[in-house]
Parts: sequence; C-alpha cells; structure tokens
Amino acid sequence: MIVSEKQQQANRLNAQHSTGPKTPDGKAAIRFNALTYGLRTRVTILDRENAADYYQLWDELEADWQPQNRTEWCHLETLVTSQWLLARVAEAESRLYECTAFGEERFKMLAYIAKQRAQLERSFRTAIEDMKQSQKARPSRPQPKPAQTAQTAKAAPASQPDIPPPPYVMSESGEDVFGTPAASDTR
Repeated sequence: MIVSEKQQQANRLNAQHSTGPKTPDGKAAIRFNALTYGLRTRVTILDRENAADYYQLWDELEADWQPQNRTEWCHLETLVTSQWLLARVAEAESRLYECTAFGEERFKMLAYIAKQRAQLERSFRTAIEDMKQSQKARPSRPQPKPAQTAQTAKAAPASQPDIPPPPYVMSESGEDVFGTPAASDTR
C-alpha cells in the first residue's frame, strides 16, 4: 500500500498529539504502572522479589520434569516463568484490594489482572502438555545393565526377573548415567 506525501504529513502532525498524558493528574495516574504491578515488565525478577525463591522454583520444576533437550528446556522456562508471574498477579490483586478505592478504576484493573491470570494459566497448562508430548517423543535409549560379578549372579534366585535401573540417576562424579560430562548450568 502506497501512502501519499500529503497523508504522511497528516500522520506526522497527528502523531504530535498522542504523546501521553500532559496534565500533572494524568502523569501521576500512570507514573508507577509498570512498577506497581510488574505484569508487563521485561525483567523476570523485580527488586522487591526474592531471587532465591525464583531459583528454588526453577530447581524444583527441573527436578520434576528433567528436561533432556533444548525444546524441553524452553518448555521448562515457560513453566517457571508462568508460575512466577502467576504469584506476582496474585500479589498485585491483593495490593489492588488494599490500595485502590472502590470504583470503576478498581474494576478495570481487576479485569486486567483476571486477563493476565487466564493467559498465564493457559501458558502453564500448554507448556505442561508440550513437555509431556516432547518427553513421550524422546528416542528410547537402551539402559545400561549393571555389571554383575560371579558372586552376585549366584546369589540371585533364578525366579526373579531382571529389574532395570532407574531411568535417571544423579551422579556425584559430574557425569550422567551414559558417561558423558554433565552440562553446566546455563541459567
């Protein structure tokens, strides 16, 4: 679509009229929007939040899901971030009830918070489903069999079936069960 020179000039003139609030009341009304609620901030952890809690949440969900590839790590990041921001939404909602007078403005803010909550919950549920799907599609790797000595082979009764090792074993030597060096933490 080609825009004429006259239309471009009109657009530039109109853009000069939409530069945000001009009055002190208008500026005061929006002054702390991003910091008060932090729902649209680009920073995951705000100054008033405890980073240790965030990393604990990350570690717990990582232990639950045990991501094995880049895609699963991305799903894990979505899970952690969604859960973290849901806690922030709940806190913002609580502060809204405490600090905002009853009226139309409170209802607008509550509607916005409800929308944010729904989006984050949907993001969390979608990440769980995507993680399950990704883990189901993992190529099945043969589990290494534990080495048996002659003495343990004699001691085991013939009627017991072979019990496979657990699918994940934390190695203290810095290597995983397949003998490859453990990846460094990239968070």
